[in-house]
Amino acid sequence: MSNVISSTPLARILAAALVTATATVPSLARAQVQVTPQMRNEAISLMQICRGDYDRLCGGVLPGGGRILACLQAHGSQLSLACAQAMPRAEALKDSAIAGGVMPK
Repeated sequence: MSNVISSTPLARILAAALVTATATVPSLARAQVQVTPQMRNEAISLMQICRGDYDRLCGGVLPGGGRILACLQAHGSQLSLACAQAMPRAEALKDSAIAGGVMPK
């Protein structure tokens, strides 16, 4: 993951939260929860697909707690076709991360 990607707010909600959760949340680190390469790659892919929509519609949204995903979903009728089609994947990834203990609820 490049520094440009990892420094964007969208990356923090879709990728960095998954990648760094075990290092930043002590209870998760103790449980030795691992982010799979598949989860990381999926998060990066989704971030890239929705980057323009995020910039246009949700750039002022504070990352964390699923706020960016919620913002994008709230603007569903304004999303690009590619991003709108990626929203179910993004929701499923978030649910998988929560269920796996990689991302807080």
